[in-house]
Amino acid sequence: MKLTASNIVSAIGQLPKDSTYQYINPKTRNQIEIVHITYPEGPILIKRYNPAKGETSSGAREESISTQMIWRIANAFLPNQPINFDRVLGASYNTRSVLETLLAHTPQFYYCYPGRIEVISSSSQIKGGHKHLMWCPDKPHELGVIGQTNTEIVISEVPNIEIVYDALTVPDDLLAGELDIDIQRRHAQMQIALISIGRQLGYKSWIAQNDKGIIYNNRRLGEMDGVIPSLQSSGTVISAFTDALRAALLIDCIWFKNARLMPAVIEIEHSTGVTSGLTRMKGFQDLLPPFPTRYVVVAPDEDRDKVVREANRPQFRSLNARFFPYSSVEELYALCQRRKIRGVGEEFLDCYMEPIVQAS
Repeated sequence: MKLTASNIVSAIGQLPKDSTYQYINPKTRNQIEIVHITYPEGPILIKRYNPAKGETSSGAREESISTQMIWRIANAFLPNQPINFDRVLGASYNTRSVLETLLAHTPQFYYCYPGRIEVISSSSQIKGGHKHLMWCPDKPHELGVIGQTNTEIVISEVPNIEIVYDALTVPDDLLAGELDIDIQRRHAQMQIALISIGRQLGYKSWIAQNDKGIIYNNRRLGEMDGVIPSLQSSGTVISAFTDALRAALLIDCIWFKNARLMPAVIEIEHSTGVTSGLTRMKGFQDLLPPFPTRYVVVAPDEDRDKVVREANRPQFRSLNARFFPYSSVEELYALCQRRKIRGVGEEFLDCYMEPIVQAS
């Protein structure tokens, strides 16, 4: 189960607008008031003021809980796993404690104090923890009341993983006026991550013909280890299907294994419509006999609803498409960088790729 920004906005939207809300920390005397909610993904406008100091709603300024912050928090939650808002958001967003408080007033969210593992030299002990918020979808509490729960969970505060891409250059002749340089660079970063993931899992990667000239770490993408130089001469499972080979040329990434398997066909969407990638994959599928593979859309986390909507159109349903959000790509990429993964099967991918086509 994964949360989205629209889930969070919908949950807060259930709270009465004519009420004020106390912070989780009782020492904070400010009151929170919900002014306006923009559906489906925010922003949420709020006011906060301290009646003990004579402050009133009419004199308080409106502040925004941004869509970006809501998405960052949504991506951090897993069921029944506590998160620390300050660690997720760092010093960003001065309304982060307001979002945390409002969520704690909704039925599926509780605050808690998990234990914290403190390591000094070679010894460790469990200390009292900091405040966390936990998403508990299976045990809702009363709406409008702050939910608190006890937990035996212990947190080891390992520093957050950062994804590092080496020097990346997109030659001018590859831009061709279609996308600005920042968008093209992000697209290429996803391709680099997919090549690295594929190589770690024992796959060969096909990269779209028009992207092979992008230079990464002083090498063209088409020259990276694990990248297939030519579909026609590489002995892949689709080599016998001339029309399918032609259709595959501009697909962003295809993973092959042992000349007999094709674990995934992948399109990366950044600023263009999702439909173009789905159309390319559908055209490719139609030129092959029934063949087991995954048709995958890689896109920003905040584009999930759009991907789901487009993938469920009648013309694309046969793809049984999966959603591989940027955050999951980079999580798996980081794992491959830090650990030399061995012995995992294709099913391992399914932990990161969400099936999104709804049953008829």
